[in-house]
Amino acid sequence: MQKLLYIVLAGLFISCGNNNSTKNNLTTNDAAVSVTDSTIYPDEKHFKSLKQLTYGGDNAEAYWSFDDTKLVFQVTNNNWGDNCDQIYYFNWQTDNLGANKPMLVSTGKGRTTCSYFLPGDTTIVYASTHLNSPDCPAVPERTDGKYVWPIYPSFDIFVADLNGNIKKQLTDYPGYDAEATVSPKGDKIVFTSLRTGDLELFTMNIDGSDVKQITNELGYDGGAFFSPDGSKLIFRSSRPKTPEDIKEYKDLLAQGVVKPTNMELYICNADGSDLRQLTNLGGANWCPFFHPSGNKVIFASNHATKRGFPFNLYMINTDGTNLEKITHDETFDAFPVFSNNGKYLVFSSNRYNGGTRETNLFVAEWKD
Repeated sequence: MQKLLYIVLAGLFISCGNNNSTKNNLTTNDAAVSVTDSTIYPDEKHFKSLKQLTYGGDNAEAYWSFDDTKLVFQVTNNNWGDNCDQIYYFNWQTDNLGANKPMLVSTGKGRTTCSYFLPGDTTIVYASTHLNSPDCPAVPERTDGKYVWPIYPSFDIFVADLNGNIKKQLTDYPGYDAEATVSPKGDKIVFTSLRTGDLELFTMNIDGSDVKQITNELGYDGGAFFSPDGSKLIFRSSRPKTPEDIKEYKDLLAQGVVKPTNMELYICNADGSDLRQLTNLGGANWCPFFHPSGNKVIFASNHATKRGFPFNLYMINTDGTNLEKITHDETFDAFPVFSNNGKYLVFSSNRYNGGTRETNLFVAEWKD
């Protein structure tokens, strides 16, 4: 669901296929061009090398398999027959997505979001609206001039194998259930749900049992990830404080939408204890992910500008000190995720897109 957030945030500054068991040739004329370290922007000192993985469409929220050989991601790409987000996976080191379509692992129906590999790398978890309708649900227009994004009540969380067969439905509670990510320990899933009437974080076992509420304060808590040892959670939240902001949040939520332009990062133990605000930067601070050390967090932010863009990647210590700018783009960098071995960082970017709105995946070889 964070990708829809990107679409809304992108609007501040700009801006269903069948399951196949084999790769299909694309009809696009896009050529796969390797991006090398010579095209890393000045001052991006943490990137030893950079490789572009996708070439066209809107590609986002790429997450590593436990063995770091594969990536699962969501994409809207008309050349692939997808006009609504669907889930694919590929071998990031060997597959050429400029020439071949990767494996579709969602149903090709409805809208999907937030896919993640489960332990063993033979199944994934993701959210989908396909049980409600095979059609793509509409993205809402502005509400009273405000940029908003939808909280689809038809989202539920599913487990599928790598051939796209749904093996299990993990949630069936009325209302929004999505944004599932998996602990590196392989024992827990964290997700966002509207089941209490507000958008809160919950955890559950890998099989969907033992559901526990983690957060309970008013506001949209989402985009959560576990620390490398599984002991903590990092997430972004909009926490309205003034009477006016509280009323606006509740009124919009009653319409099935939220306004995502003011968000900060929060950190807590995996059981919800010791919750504290990590950033107080202003603007939209989101898609956080732990550094392999567990002592830092990387995230996307537009706090450095008053016009709403660009979005760049930043890193901060978990005690709130030493904010560091990681990327130096003029448009949009977001969705940073470290590989399990700590050697690589995958992220989404508008860089090198020829002035279009295409968002592609990149992998950087990381150096501290």
